[in-house]
Amino acid sequence: MSDYKYYLDNGIFNFQNGDFEPAIENINKSLELKNDWAVPYFFRGAAYQALEDFDEAMMDYTKALSIDDKMTDAYYNRAKIILSRKDIDNPNIEKAVKDLEKALELDANFVEALYAMAAAQKKLGKYHKALEYLERLLQIQPDAIHAKALKNLILKKYII
Repeated sequence: MSDYKYYLDNGIFNFQNGDFEPAIENINKSLELKNDWAVPYFFRGAAYQALEDFDEAMMDYTKALSIDDKMTDAYYNRAKIILSRKDIDNPNIEKAVKDLEKALELDANFVEALYAMAAAQKKLGKYHKALEYLERLLQIQPDAIHAKALKNLILKKYII
């Protein structure tokens, strides 16, 4: 079978079923046949991210964005990796902020990106900025429990 779409579809199906290694294998076959579009790099990155192979995931998201700079989720996923990695002593929070700014530029109502941005601002010690993002999120989703909790934490612990 020499149809790149066939392998990509199988890879996405594997990914959606939590079969990340077969997903990567199928997506690799797809990329051998056609490597100039962003979607397979994004899904392979997501599979690597699920397997906690963060360096590979970052490379794939970066490749996807070099092909299509409008992939909101690729910016978000790349930022999430930076913000959540425990194996790096000094993660580049500013780089995560730049990715989240781009994601929010593409989709101003991206709730998860708003929350991640608030968390990033908190890590940078920019508590008022963090509250601004949480307020935007709560306008969109008034019952967002995690956002309310983070807001209360910032107000009680950092802004006295």
